Amino acid sequence: MLEPPVNDVPRDALLANYRRVRAFSEQLCEPLAAEDYVLQTAVEASPPRWHLAHVSWFFETFLLRPFRAGYQVFHPRFEYLFNSYYEQTGTGFWPRPERGLLSRPTVAEIYDYRSHVDTAMAALIGECAEALWPQVVQRLQIGLNHEQQHQELLVTDIKQNFAYNPLRPAYRPDLPAAPLADPAPLRWSPFEGGLFEIGAAQQGFAYDNERPRHRVFVEAFALADRPVTNGEWLEFIADGGYANPALWLSDGWTAVQQGGWRAPLYWEGQGRDWELMTLAGVRPLNPAEPVSHISYYEADAFATWAGKRLPTEAEWELAAAAQPVTGNLVETAWLHPRPAPQVDGIRQLFGDVWEWTGSAYLPYPGYRPPAGALGEYNGKFMCNQMVLRGGSCATASDHIRASYRNFFYPHERWQFNGLRLAEDMR
Repeated sequence: MLEPPVNDVPRDALLANYRRVRAFSEQLCEPLAAEDYVLQTAVEASPPRWHLAHVSWFFETFLLRPFRAGYQVFHPRFEYLFNSYYEQTGTGFWPRPERGLLSRPTVAEIYDYRSHVDTAMAALIGECAEALWPQVVQRLQIGLNHEQQHQELLVTDIKQNFAYNPLRPAYRPDLPAAPLADPAPLRWSPFEGGLFEIGAAQQGFAYDNERPRHRVFVEAFALADRPVTNGEWLEFIADGGYANPALWLSDGWTAVQQGGWRAPLYWEGQGRDWELMTLAGVRPLNPAEPVSHISYYEADAFATWAGKRLPTEAEWELAAAAQPVTGNLVETAWLHPRPAPQVDGIRQLFGDVWEWTGSAYLPYPGYRPPAGALGEYNGKFMCNQMVLRGGSCATASDHIRASYRNFFYPHERWQFNGLRLAEDMR
């Protein structure tokens, strides 16, 4: 999953970071009512209660049970209820589409479970034998990054659940909103071709799918200086983009027909009078904001309509490698994409929206999944999915990096997924 960590990080600093990450999951759930915790309105989403329990199961399964002598599990059946997809644990797991069908355990019991795990983790961090410490630190880093992934899923799953409700409730009515505006003109940033290295460096945390670092040849290309906006998407709609099969991949056109798609997910209305369901409730569509909640199929169709293409993941990483990891990430507390800042150069590579690439999610040359159940984290999903880059407004700033490879099935729309155009410069 990652290279052996540096072992001179103070234990109290690791414990403080553990507590910070764990507390943020619960902070995200503070606006919820008890009824909100148990709801699941789509197969790809999960109830907030399940997320809170699953990440605790992860620490229990991969850290406390193997490394904390005498650890007593909170409940013997939780390993079945809150395992997600790990076959090699030998416990099986409750079906994903049915996570929202159970009224028990209660929300209070889940918070008791988290407290139980947190107490044991504090003891493990403070008392772990030096001989085991490198393995514990390694798995602790994985577990904390894993919880940050589920924090983003908490945000997007809550939005999915609230948007399903005809009352259109607001998760956080106090969230800020940018002034309505037209998009800034699109500009292009050119990049020279050549032989480059991509992938995570040997040192520091990275998921196994970001390695090994390897060479790629890239032709000269240009990237749009910002993601595609809602205003530009309105032009696509007005030009019959959702009604023209010539723009769509075959599977994409099937998805349009079967899903009745005529706009991105969470758009409501028609013509120029569109509104948008946000985590603050329904708001007027802002033309200057990056378009989000689109599938790969929609991103590809728009690029075809625009006479451009999606960047490869290698192109995206080359453009992002020298950029600071700053932007509209979860710490800004907007929980919604913002218009591009008025600055020169390439913008919004990190935050706002995950950017679909034209690259299939496949192993890098020389990739080998880790042994054991943790090897199921990424490797077994390297089929039928597409890579996204850059993070979103729901991604933690210390979780994302230029080499980070996210992946989703091409029809999925419930994440903050958008696109940036690319073109050849031959």
